[in-house]
Amino acid sequence: MLDWPSLTLPDLFNLSFTLRSDEPALEWDRTYTFGEIDARASRMAHALAARGVTAGDRLCVYLSNSIFYIDLFLAATRLGVIFVPVNILYRDREIRHILDDAEPVAIVSDEANRTHLPEGAPLWPLEELAREAEAQPVTRKVSVTDGDAPAALVYTSGTTGVSKGAIVTHNAFAVNALNLVSCWRINSADRLLLTLPLFHVHGLGNGLHCWLLSGCRMRLIERFDHARAAEWMLDFEPTLFFGVPTMYVRLLDVEEGAARRIGERMRLFVSGSAPLPAQVLEAFRNLYGHTILERYGMSETLMNISNPYVGERRPGSVGIPLPGVSVRNLDPDGNPVKDGETGELYVRGSNVFAGYWRRPEATEAAFRDGWFRTGDLAVREADGYYTLQGRASELILSGGFNIYPREIEEFLVEQSGVAEAAVAGVPDALRGEVPVAWVVARGEVDRDALESACRRNLASFKIPRAFVVVEKLPRNALGKVQKHLLPEWKRER
Repeated sequence: MLDWPSLTLPDLFNLSFTLRSDEPALEWDRTYTFGEIDARASRMAHALAARGVTAGDRLCVYLSNSIFYIDLFLAATRLGVIFVPVNILYRDREIRHILDDAEPVAIVSDEANRTHLPEGAPLWPLEELAREAEAQPVTRKVSVTDGDAPAALVYTSGTTGVSKGAIVTHNAFAVNALNLVSCWRINSADRLLLTLPLFHVHGLGNGLHCWLLSGCRMRLIERFDHARAAEWMLDFEPTLFFGVPTMYVRLLDVEEGAARRIGERMRLFVSGSAPLPAQVLEAFRNLYGHTILERYGMSETLMNISNPYVGERRPGSVGIPLPGVSVRNLDPDGNPVKDGETGELYVRGSNVFAGYWRRPEATEAAFRDGWFRTGDLAVREADGYYTLQGRASELILSGGFNIYPREIEEFLVEQSGVAEAAVAGVPDALRGEVPVAWVVARGEVDRDALESACRRNLASFKIPRAFVVVEKLPRNALGKVQKHLLPEWKRER
């Protein structure tokens, strides 16, 4: 049987690098052309290869958004190196788990961030790597020819509490980008303002890839800042913006006249990573004159379902399945549920990941008859629109980030004075949900000390908003904690 080469990300992105080489591509510290971005990627690929990196190796990257992040990602895709983005909010404990699991050749970080790396991490300072790249040739160095080859390991809490590396292939990324560019009418005339973090598939697989495939002009921002968002939009005049609900809530604070001017130049606002409240969609439409397009995806599957670009963008709904993505809504026994009834979403398509890194049991459990179990509950209307009803598991979605309570619970019971702990999400107007911890004391519990320990060891979005001391945790006959029976937490005003 012949092993034919197939389209990979370097082939797909080459459409812009070759056909639009002299045209503006990226605004960072200055404006770069697609040809310059191409050359930087080539130099970085040679620099990595000179350090002995080869196809199949893993390379962790722990950086904020920057042009160097793009250099490293593009270089990895060309060499067949598996790119491992690490959440910049992660700290020692979380980073150590990824390093132990992925076993990368190195983790690249800069002076501003590497103080958070665990002792003994295989660090490659970005500053040194960037200097080495400057001296390398600009000849293309492409080693990957198989679309089924892994392009990235995206670590996600998933539904088990243990952070797992989802193997996302070149094909999955390519199909996702092709779908979005086609369905959302993204083209070279667009101007993309990208403030999403590139360590997340929303910023990487949607933002970065749609930019490179379409050949549009992009301004990359290190991180979203609601105080400056209107300034950026008025200056850059974007036609395209990808955001999470928290960002859109913040954008409602923009002065009406400025919001109208932004809306006049904008073509499409897209929201994802967490449910968008219907009232936010309506308020945003009144202020900016645009109906936000909400879609639904996961780290393991990239984009699955989207409201249409042309047609009804239904408040509260994530829309209809994208081309090539098959969706089923099933009951716990695996039988289809009727329209209007709640079931669990299952998906199948080229967008679905290849499995969890070195976790065959978890991979097997994640699929049923070839269909990926999303763990999300939804209702399908008779006209094909899907509305999410929450998680089948206890995953907390906070400001676009996934938080699995078990990880926080295990950390809390390691602390002095804590016998048991239960963490659950509570509604929050800005972030959708925030974690709150209920703890059973062993002697005296110092809430301030618990919070300080969490801040030292956990990402900021995982820190419980409050620590509620209780005599015991409610459990069923089998000993499982019944979180819906936890005492109500009353927010301090």
